[in-house]
Amino acid sequence: MTDIKDKLGGLADKLKKETPKTPIQEVQPVRQTAAVKEEEAQLNVWIPKALLKRVKTYGVEYDASLKDISIDALKFFLDAKLKKST
Repeated sequence: MTDIKDKLGGLADKLKKETPKTPIQEVQPVRQTAAVKEEEAQLNVWIPKALLKRVKTYGVEYDASLKDISIDALKFFLDAKLKKST
């Protein structure tokens, strides 16, 4: 029992004599998001159930959201229409 007290007593004295070494942290600024998102608007449409089922199936197979599929489809459609008219 006295050995433990001697060891702990020596430790306490050692801690009192030495100043603790505090680690210095390097501060780095938070990175900004690379791409700024486009402003979005809501679109609600009624489509045939069979088409919705096909779109959902495609989304599951190719890991794509309904939003992404809709945006791609609308862009493709409008680009094709504009090419025909010019």
